[in-house]
Amino acid sequence: MQSKKLSVIETITNVITGLIISFLIQLAIYPALDIKVSVNQNLIITAVFFIASFIRGYVIRRIFTKIK
Repeated sequence: MQSKKLSVIETITNVITGLIISFLIQLAIYPALDIKVSVNQNLIITAVFFIASFIRGYVIRRIFTKIK
């Protein structure tokens, strides 16, 4: 069974990887769709998704850790 600490480390690693990828994709997609977003706004949007993704990933990991 995976410890809570290891679940947090795994989830953060997974989410940070997704965070970087999503930020870079947003830098390309928004201008392509003519959506005006500053870098600071993009960082806020990315941060909101980061928090949601971290919570989702951690909860799912803990649920699956309890399933035997």
